[in-house]
Amino acid sequence: MEAGSQVTVIRSSRVVMDDAIIPAEIIIDRGQIAEILPIGSTVLSQGEKVLDVGHLVVMPGIVDSHVHINEPGRTAWEGFHSATRAAAAGGITTLVDMPLNCQPPTTTLANLYTKLQAARSQCHVDVAFWGGLIPGNTAELKPMMKAGVPGFKCFLIDSGVEEFPSVGAQDVHSAMRELQGTDCVLLFHAEEDVDAEKSGGGGGGGGGEPSQYSTFLASRPDVMEVEAIRTVSELCLQYKVRCHIVHLSTAQALPIIREARQKGAPLTVETTHHYLSLAAQHVPPGGTQYKCCPPIRSKCNQDQLWRALQEGDIDLVISDHSPCTADLKHLESGDFLQAWGGISSLQLVLPLFWTSARRRGFSLHDVVRFMCKNPAKLSGLAAQKGALCPGQDADLVIWDPEKEFEVKESMIQHKNKLTPYLGFRLHGEVFATVVHGNLVYLNGEFSPVPQGNLLLVK
Repeated sequence: MEAGSQVTVIRSSRVVMDDAIIPAEIIIDRGQIAEILPIGSTVLSQGEKVLDVGHLVVMPGIVDSHVHINEPGRTAWEGFHSATRAAAAGGITTLVDMPLNCQPPTTTLANLYTKLQAARSQCHVDVAFWGGLIPGNTAELKPMMKAGVPGFKCFLIDSGVEEFPSVGAQDVHSAMRELQGTDCVLLFHAEEDVDAEKSGGGGGGGGGEPSQYSTFLASRPDVMEVEAIRTVSELCLQYKVRCHIVHLSTAQALPIIREARQKGAPLTVETTHHYLSLAAQHVPPGGTQYKCCPPIRSKCNQDQLWRALQEGDIDLVISDHSPCTADLKHLESGDFLQAWGGISSLQLVLPLFWTSARRRGFSLHDVVRFMCKNPAKLSGLAAQKGALCPGQDADLVIWDPEKEFEVKESMIQHKNKLTPYLGFRLHGEVFATVVHGNLVYLNGEFSPVPQGNLLLVK
């Protein structure tokens, strides 16, 4: 077998099904899973292309529903070719592109078609597309939804890019009315500006040394997120439109989320690998590669996020891969207040999660739930993605949960290599990634021709 080959049978002693991990053969026909059978229970016909991976784990390909690819317009930051190669190397078989940081942003039907044109023939894995909600584009939402956009991202605070402004209350109410009765989802960057009384004096940087992480952390206190999530929860209950909190960083908002759900709000929540793997205490002075918004918080807060995953209060874990060119991180000055906020991690999401999760008693089934099944459901892709069963796309990751490796710059496929994870030792090495039965990645090699599809969710 070579990268780029099509396979018709994948055999392993550890296939992760819904309720068990079993020895099995996965039979693939025309890019979909046809059957999953006990090993040796069927006589294979001549010409079957069998990949026997022994004791390696076979599970559904990862679905990362929060990725900033930035093409067209800011392709120096990241592009479809480099992002999807990194995804393939990390066991991700489907990613969903965020609508901002590209130029033009995905806020109109015409801009969606511009993005589709830019992505065509470049993608090593499947790619779907979120739309964006900004002031004044409510009339564009249903046309984009009909074209295949499963939902819309908005900011309740300055996004950092001029062409994607934040929305006010009137914009959100208008969008909610437009989307009532549909299965569309509104995704919220849930931070909002708060007055000094609410923030306890935080929210402005506090005049501290800008190369100290504590200065940046004080400028984005938990209350900014808590108040925004309170706002979203109330809107979700009022309109009963599906709402989703992206990249939850603070555990202080969890009681609000629980209460809203108990009252019937169709509200879902994600967190990221950086909030689960990194802690404020370990961010070095000037280490602007750690900057993201909302910020990485305390170890105690991190422990509470892990408990929220165990208790079902957080639904999924995604990368929020948000790269930029090195100059925008202001590495020379180490100024956290000036540096671009975003962490690159796309290729590392599976070992990042598993390294911490295995120590906390999580199982391989938990990995599938948080990183495959629930992101597919959020993105309107559950009929095709996120599980191993007949009729689903033959999208698989084959990996070794026991294998330890060191993160080195030379292995990273992202266009910009800067990441806080350089030098980390992680458990869980990806051996192969299969998309529609095609080996898009195999043991360090990539398919010579991109074989991913552009997904329009109807």
